Amino acid sequence: MKLKKGVFFEYLNLNKFHCLLSLTNTKIIYDYFCLLDIHEKKTLNDIQFYHFMKHVTTMGKKHIMLTFDMLDWDADGEIGFEEFYMMVCILLSSEHDVEETFICHHFLPVFELLDMDGSKTINLKEFKASGFLFNLKGSDFKKILNLFDITGDECLNLSEFQKFTMMCMDAQKEFKRKRGKLHRLVDICTYFAKEEDELHLLD
Repeated sequence: MKLKKGVFFEYLNLNKFHCLLSLTNTKIIYDYFCLLDIHEKKTLNDIQFYHFMKHVTTMGKKHIMLTFDMLDWDADGEIGFEEFYMMVCILLSSEHDVEETFICHHFLPVFELLDMDGSKTINLKEFKASGFLFNLKGSDFKKILNLFDITGDECLNLSEFQKFTMMCMDAQKEFKRKRGKLHRLVDICTYFAKEEDELHLLD
């Protein structure tokens, strides 16, 4: 998922550590949201959201409508500014290649977003359907499951998902210190898991 070239969102500054917008940029996004809100209901319906996403992103209709359903947490057919703001931050984190950092710093809303059936767990089917938001694939989730599925139910609950994000933050810092650059978090996790296994073998 990427922004289209030339849209004004490219010029917004995203704090790459917290993956949040500045107060000034938040005000800009709020004004933009109000322009889209032609019914003055402080919400956007699926049609308004579709045309917004079609204008600013490379996403197709299927993924746009799925994203709307994921953001529409109370299933009332509309999303408010809070959900819109989150979507913009996800878009910008993808644009700046820090989507993994976004997941780490905002693990609870991300978990709720990926938990599409409200079961309090994320399974492979859900991840395959929704991973496009963070440019992640089903094979990535299998790696994560192998490392963090403590209960063995082939799902991640919130505690397991949080452990994944915490480990990734530590691993990312260590990987950067050792190798001088950042890699995708799922690859970092795999690397450190193998390294840890080798250390256990030496013991």
